[in-house]
Amino acid sequence: MMLSRRGLVLGAVGASLAAMTPSLPMWSAVAQQAGDAADMARFIAALPKAEYHVHLEGTLEADMKFALAKRNGLDLPFADVAAMKASYIYHDLPSFLAIYYDGMKVLRTEQDFHDLAYAYLAKAASQNILYAEMFFDPQEHLKRGVPMAAVIGGITSARVAAAAQLGIGSQLILCFVRDLSAESAMAALEAALPFREHLVAVGLDSDEKDHPPIKFAAHFAKARAAGLKVTAHCDLNQKDILEHIRQAIVDIRVDRIDHGGNILESPELMAMAKARNLYFTVCPSFSGTVRGDKPPIDVVRGMLDAGLNVTINSDDPAYMGSEYLNEVLVKAQARSALTKAELVQLQRNAFNAGWMSETQRAACHAKLDAFARAQGVAG
Repeated sequence: MMLSRRGLVLGAVGASLAAMTPSLPMWSAVAQQAGDAADMARFIAALPKAEYHVHLEGTLEADMKFALAKRNGLDLPFADVAAMKASYIYHDLPSFLAIYYDGMKVLRTEQDFHDLAYAYLAKAASQNILYAEMFFDPQEHLKRGVPMAAVIGGITSARVAAAAQLGIGSQLILCFVRDLSAESAMAALEAALPFREHLVAVGLDSDEKDHPPIKFAAHFAKARAAGLKVTAHCDLNQKDILEHIRQAIVDIRVDRIDHGGNILESPELMAMAKARNLYFTVCPSFSGTVRGDKPPIDVVRGMLDAGLNVTINSDDPAYMGSEYLNEVLVKAQARSALTKAELVQLQRNAFNAGWMSETQRAACHAKLDAFARAQGVAG
């Protein structure tokens, strides 16, 4: 049978398309995967949540920096928001901190701190975070001449307003900047104690190298005597990190550990943490993998499988692609192969970890339980 020129052309085109087009089962698998991801993202967005490892100064978005600089008569060395965000390039903790501390220089007045804290709490409330405990670094502000009353006063007024207007509960944690002097940290603590009613805890952050927790033993003791809880950063993959974790657990007897993923390298330290029922505030976007001589360990998956009390948090979202808790959880779910039941358990851990009233804790758990039942998730 003779074929027309048109038929030959159409046949050739059809054959080419067939060769280029994946099989129907492959398309179905891709569609199913996309559907599963969208379903998981919706689940995470609706999940009642809490956050315990977020630095308020690390939520200072570039557009707010420009607004505060203008309000305070400051010049910024960037043409626009895009140029500022493009400058957020770091490869380790010290290079990140250099950008982070430079950015907070626009915070000058009580209103600035109010606006910063309220913006974070509004974002958190929009992501169905019921409760948050936020870090702040007063030493960095005191050395620029900003009084403690302005820092705590602005944050506190924002917390009160957010609770009334948005329904989100919150508490405030004063962090010692560990690479500044111990004398500077003690001065900050003493300046803050008159505002004790507005604080729930003290913490320890910034560059960990050669600045172990024990350097601040007297500070922690003084804070605890004033009725404050104690936590400490044990950043991932740092020099002497296992010794720092040991000091935090044994010598300082912290109530919680921030990061702490390297504990997975020490069965002895894990046993100590379990015996004390310690909670860990892990930030997988920045500190999600234990790296050393042995094969890498995924921190979230490793802690869950080891039976440790892990929570997931955002850390410094304004400097990490503006990824707040929902976005962090979406990525962590995929990276650590978290099931819906495990996501619920992570939030159960979070509500148990909080330094909130028992009435508030019960209300948070009730919302989580109702959500889990509605979603058909056991646990």
